[in-house]
Amino acid sequence: MIDFTRLQTNFTVLRSNKAFELFVVIVIISSALLVGAKTYELSPLAMSLVVWLDRFITFFFLVEIAIRFLGEENKKDFFRNPWNIFDTLIVTISLIPIDNTDMALVARLVRVFRVLRMVSVIPELRLLLNSLVKAMPQLGYVILLMFIIFYIYAAIGSTLFENINQDLWGDITISLLTLFRVMTFEDWTDVMYETMGVYPLSWIYYLTFIFFTAFAFLNMVIGIVVNVLDEEHAKVRKQAAIDAHEPTIADLQEQLVQIRALLEKQQGPK
Repeated sequence: MIDFTRLQTNFTVLRSNKAFELFVVIVIISSALLVGAKTYELSPLAMSLVVWLDRFITFFFLVEIAIRFLGEENKKDFFRNPWNIFDTLIVTISLIPIDNTDMALVARLVRVFRVLRMVSVIPELRLLLNSLVKAMPQLGYVILLMFIIFYIYAAIGSTLFENINQDLWGDITISLLTLFRVMTFEDWTDVMYETMGVYPLSWIYYLTFIFFTAFAFLNMVIGIVVNVLDEEHAKVRKQAAIDAHEPTIADLQEQLVQIRALLEKQQGPK
Protein backbone atom coordinates (compact mmCIF):
# COMPACT_ATOMS: atom_id res chain seq x y z
CA MET A 1 0.00 0.00 0.00
CA ILE A 2 1.21 3.47 -0.84
CA ASP A 3 1.51 5.75 2.15
CA PHE A 4 0.00 8.93 0.68
CA THR A 5 0.66 10.93 3.84
CA ARG A 6 4.35 10.12 3.75
CA LEU A 7 4.44 10.75 -0.01
CA GLN A 8 2.86 14.17 0.49
CA THR A 9 5.36 14.99 3.22
CA ASN A 10 8.23 14.05 0.90
CA PHE A 11 6.84 16.27 -1.85
CA THR A 12 6.42 19.15 0.61
CA VAL A 13 10.02 18.80 1.75
CA LEU A 14 11.24 18.54 -1.86
CA ARG A 15 9.45 21.66 -3.11
CA SER A 16 10.85 23.64 -0.15
CA ASN A 17 14.37 22.37 -0.75
CA LYS A 18 16.76 25.19 -1.74
CA ALA A 19 18.70 22.95 -4.12
CA PHE A 20 15.47 21.99 -5.91
CA GLU A 21 14.42 25.66 -6.15
CA LEU A 22 17.85 26.53 -7.57
CA PHE A 23 17.54 23.77 -10.16
CA VAL A 24 14.11 25.08 -11.16
CA VAL A 25 15.60 28.56 -11.65
CA ILE A 26 18.38 27.07 -13.81
CA VAL A 27 15.81 25.26 -15.95
CA ILE A 28 13.78 28.47 -16.38
CA ILE A 29 16.90 30.36 -17.47
CA SER A 30 17.74 27.52 -19.87
CA SER A 31 14.21 27.77 -21.28
CA ALA A 32 14.76 31.48 -21.93
CA LEU A 33 18.09 30.76 -23.64
CA LEU A 34 16.45 28.14 -25.87
CA VAL A 35 13.85 30.68 -27.00
CA GLY A 36 16.67 33.03 -27.93
CA ALA A 37 18.61 30.25 -29.67
CA LYS A 38 15.66 29.52 -31.97
CA THR A 39 15.91 33.04 -33.40
CA TYR A 40 19.26 32.12 -35.03
CA GLU A 41 19.91 29.94 -38.04
CA LEU A 42 21.04 26.64 -36.56
CA SER A 43 22.40 23.48 -38.10
CA PRO A 44 20.06 20.46 -38.25
CA LEU A 45 21.97 18.81 -35.39
CA ALA A 46 21.80 21.91 -33.19
CA MET A 47 18.10 22.39 -33.98
CA SER A 48 17.40 18.77 -33.08
CA LEU A 49 19.25 19.26 -29.78
CA VAL A 50 17.24 22.42 -29.05
CA VAL A 51 13.97 20.57 -29.74
CA TRP A 52 14.87 17.72 -27.37
CA LEU A 53 15.98 20.15 -24.67
CA ASP A 54 12.71 22.02 -25.06
CA ARG A 55 10.78 18.77 -24.60
CA PHE A 56 12.82 17.95 -21.50
CA ILE A 57 12.12 21.40 -20.03
CA THR A 58 8.40 21.04 -20.72
CA PHE A 59 8.37 17.61 -19.08
CA PHE A 60 10.34 18.92 -16.09
CA PHE A 61 7.91 21.81 -15.62
CA LEU A 62 5.05 19.31 -15.67
CA VAL A 63 6.75 17.20 -12.99
CA GLU A 64 7.56 20.30 -10.93
CA ILE A 65 3.94 21.49 -11.02
CA ALA A 66 2.80 18.00 -10.00
CA ILE A 67 5.22 17.99 -7.05
CA ARG A 68 3.99 21.40 -5.87
CA PHE A 69 0.37 20.29 -6.22
CA LEU A 70 0.82 16.95 -4.46
CA GLY A 71 2.88 18.60 -1.73
CA GLU A 72 0.00 20.95 -0.88
CA GLU A 73 -1.84 19.76 2.22
CA ASN A 74 -5.12 21.29 1.04
CA LYS A 75 -5.34 20.89 -2.74
CA LYS A 76 -7.87 23.75 -3.01
CA ASP A 77 -5.28 26.16 -1.58
CA PHE A 78 -3.03 25.43 -4.53
CA PHE A 79 -5.45 27.07 -6.97
CA ARG A 80 -6.12 30.00 -4.65
CA ASN A 81 -2.64 31.24 -5.45
CA PRO A 82 -2.73 33.23 -8.74
CA TRP A 83 0.88 32.31 -9.51
CA ASN A 84 0.08 28.60 -9.29
CA ILE A 85 -2.77 29.12 -11.78
CA PHE A 86 -0.44 31.05 -14.09
CA ASP A 87 2.25 28.35 -13.92
CA THR A 88 -0.31 25.60 -14.57
CA LEU A 89 -1.72 27.41 -17.62
CA ILE A 90 1.74 28.01 -19.10
CA VAL A 91 2.78 24.39 -18.62
CA THR A 92 -0.54 23.03 -19.91
CA ILE A 93 -0.44 25.15 -23.07
CA SER A 94 3.19 24.13 -23.63
CA LEU A 95 2.05 20.49 -23.79
CA ILE A 96 -0.23 21.14 -26.77
CA PRO A 97 1.55 19.88 -29.95
CA ILE A 98 1.04 22.90 -32.20
CA ASP A 99 4.62 23.53 -33.36
CA ASN A 100 3.90 22.32 -36.90
CA THR A 101 0.55 24.01 -37.32
CA ASP A 102 -0.68 27.53 -37.98
CA MET A 103 -0.57 28.07 -34.21
CA ALA A 104 3.22 27.70 -34.10
CA LEU A 105 3.56 31.41 -33.31
CA VAL A 106 1.36 30.95 -30.24
CA ALA A 107 3.55 28.07 -29.10
CA ARG A 108 6.66 30.24 -29.36
CA LEU A 109 5.01 33.07 -27.43
CA VAL A 110 3.95 30.68 -24.67
CA ARG A 111 7.54 29.52 -24.34
CA VAL A 112 8.64 33.14 -24.03
CA PHE A 113 6.21 33.63 -21.13
CA ARG A 114 7.74 30.66 -19.35
CA VAL A 115 10.48 33.07 -18.29
CA LEU A 116 7.89 34.77 -16.08
CA ARG A 117 7.86 31.61 -13.97
CA MET A 118 11.02 33.06 -12.43
CA VAL A 119 8.73 35.47 -10.56
CA SER A 120 6.60 32.67 -9.12
CA VAL A 121 9.67 30.74 -7.99
CA ILE A 122 11.70 33.55 -6.38
CA PRO A 123 9.89 35.15 -3.40
CA GLU A 124 11.82 38.43 -3.69
CA LEU A 125 10.58 38.93 -7.25
CA ARG A 126 7.01 38.18 -6.14
CA LEU A 127 7.39 40.80 -3.42
CA LEU A 128 8.58 43.41 -5.93
CA LEU A 129 5.76 42.66 -8.36
CA ASN A 130 3.11 42.63 -5.63
CA SER A 131 4.40 45.99 -4.39
CA LEU A 132 4.19 47.42 -7.90
CA VAL A 133 0.62 46.15 -8.34
CA LYS A 134 -0.49 47.53 -4.96
CA ALA A 135 1.11 50.88 -5.81
CA MET A 136 -0.91 51.19 -9.03
CA PRO A 137 -3.95 52.93 -7.45
CA GLN A 138 -1.69 55.67 -6.04
CA LEU A 139 0.35 55.80 -9.22
CA GLY A 140 -2.89 56.26 -11.18
CA TYR A 141 -3.42 59.71 -9.66
CA VAL A 142 0.18 60.67 -10.40
CA ILE A 143 -0.22 59.50 -14.00
CA LEU A 144 -3.46 61.46 -14.31
CA LEU A 145 -1.78 64.61 -13.05
CA MET A 146 1.13 64.00 -15.41
CA PHE A 147 -1.30 63.65 -18.33
CA ILE A 148 -2.89 66.99 -17.40
CA ILE A 149 0.52 68.68 -17.43
CA PHE A 150 1.34 66.94 -20.73
CA TYR A 151 -1.93 68.09 -22.28
CA ILE A 152 -1.51 71.72 -21.18
CA TYR A 153 2.05 71.91 -22.50
CA ALA A 154 1.06 70.11 -25.72
CA ALA A 155 -1.72 72.62 -26.33
CA ILE A 156 0.67 75.52 -25.71
CA GLY A 157 3.36 73.98 -27.92
CA SER A 158 0.94 73.28 -30.76
CA THR A 159 -0.34 76.86 -30.60
CA LEU A 160 3.06 78.57 -30.46
CA PHE A 161 5.31 76.30 -32.52
CA GLU A 162 2.94 74.93 -35.18
CA ASN A 163 4.34 77.23 -37.88
CA ILE A 164 7.94 76.37 -36.96
CA ASN A 165 7.77 72.60 -37.50
CA GLN A 166 4.57 70.82 -38.54
CA ASP A 167 6.19 67.41 -38.02
CA LEU A 168 6.72 68.11 -34.32
CA TRP A 169 3.92 70.52 -33.41
CA GLY A 170 1.29 70.06 -36.15
CA ASP A 171 -1.50 69.02 -33.76
CA ILE A 172 -1.92 68.17 -30.11
CA THR A 173 -1.33 64.42 -30.65
CA ILE A 174 2.01 65.00 -32.38
CA SER A 175 2.86 67.58 -29.71
CA LEU A 176 2.29 64.95 -27.01
CA LEU A 177 4.75 62.63 -28.76
CA THR A 178 7.26 65.47 -29.08
CA LEU A 179 6.94 66.24 -25.38
CA PHE A 180 7.48 62.57 -24.56
CA ARG A 181 10.67 62.80 -26.58
CA VAL A 182 11.66 65.88 -24.57
CA MET A 183 10.87 64.14 -21.26
CA THR A 184 13.07 61.16 -22.17
CA PHE A 185 15.89 63.52 -23.25
CA GLU A 186 15.98 62.05 -26.78
CA ASP A 187 17.71 64.89 -28.72
CA TRP A 188 15.44 67.37 -26.95
CA THR A 189 17.96 70.18 -27.36
CA ASP A 190 17.49 70.03 -31.15
CA VAL A 191 13.78 70.67 -30.63
CA MET A 192 14.47 73.52 -28.22
CA TYR A 193 17.07 75.28 -30.36
CA GLU A 194 14.74 75.13 -33.35
CA THR A 195 11.99 77.03 -31.53
CA MET A 196 14.47 79.37 -29.87
CA GLY A 197 15.35 80.63 -33.32
CA VAL A 198 11.87 82.20 -33.44
CA TYR A 199 11.05 82.53 -29.71
CA PRO A 200 14.33 83.15 -27.80
CA LEU A 201 12.62 82.64 -24.43
CA SER A 202 11.09 79.28 -25.38
CA TRP A 203 13.75 77.56 -23.28
CA ILE A 204 11.57 78.41 -20.27
CA TYR A 205 8.84 76.23 -21.79
CA TYR A 206 11.14 73.21 -22.07
CA LEU A 207 12.93 73.57 -18.73
CA THR A 208 9.72 73.95 -16.74
CA PHE A 209 8.20 70.95 -18.53
CA ILE A 210 11.27 68.81 -17.81
CA PHE A 211 11.23 69.91 -14.17
CA PHE A 212 7.57 68.90 -13.74
CA THR A 213 7.75 65.58 -15.58
CA ALA A 214 11.26 64.14 -15.56
CA PHE A 215 12.16 65.31 -12.05
CA ALA A 216 9.12 66.03 -9.88
CA PHE A 217 6.78 63.28 -11.13
CA LEU A 218 9.54 60.70 -11.42
CA ASN A 219 10.51 61.26 -7.78
CA MET A 220 6.84 61.00 -6.79
CA VAL A 221 6.55 57.64 -8.54
CA ILE A 222 9.75 56.36 -6.92
CA GLY A 223 8.55 57.55 -3.50
CA ILE A 224 5.20 55.77 -3.83
CA VAL A 225 6.79 52.49 -4.97
CA VAL A 226 9.43 52.58 -2.21
CA ASN A 227 6.77 53.33 0.43
CA VAL A 228 4.60 50.39 -0.70
CA LEU A 229 7.68 48.15 -0.87
CA ASP A 230 8.55 49.04 2.74
CA GLU A 231 5.00 48.17 3.80
CA GLU A 232 5.22 44.80 2.03
CA HIS A 233 8.57 44.06 3.70
CA ALA A 234 7.01 44.91 7.07
CA LYS A 235 4.15 42.50 6.40
CA VAL A 236 6.59 39.75 5.44
CA ARG A 237 8.64 40.28 8.60
CA LYS A 238 5.47 40.30 10.72
CA GLN A 239 4.25 37.06 9.13
CA ALA A 240 7.68 35.47 9.60
CA ALA A 241 7.59 36.45 13.29
CA ILE A 242 4.10 34.94 13.64
CA ASP A 243 5.22 31.72 11.95
CA ALA A 244 8.24 31.54 14.24
CA HIS A 245 5.97 32.19 17.26
CA GLU A 246 7.97 35.27 18.19
CA PRO A 247 6.16 37.74 20.50
CA THR A 248 5.10 41.00 18.89
CA ILE A 249 5.14 44.43 20.53
CA ALA A 250 1.41 44.13 21.16
CA ASP A 251 1.97 40.78 22.92
CA LEU A 252 4.71 42.26 25.11
CA GLN A 253 2.52 45.23 26.02
CA GLU A 254 -0.31 42.90 26.95
CA GLN A 255 2.03 40.84 29.11
CA LEU A 256 3.27 43.99 30.86
CA VAL A 257 -0.33 45.01 31.61
CA GLN A 258 -1.03 41.57 33.05
CA ILE A 259 2.14 41.67 35.19
CA ARG A 260 1.24 45.15 36.48
CA ALA A 261 -2.28 44.02 37.33
CA LEU A 262 -0.89 40.96 39.13
CA LEU A 263 1.57 43.08 41.15
CA GLU A 264 -1.17 45.52 42.12
CA LYS A 265 -3.37 42.63 43.20
CA GLN A 266 -0.60 41.13 45.35
CA GLN A 267 0.19 44.47 47.01
CA GLY A 268 -3.46 44.96 47.92
CA PRO A 269 -5.04 48.27 48.87
CA LYS A 270 -2.74 50.82 50.45
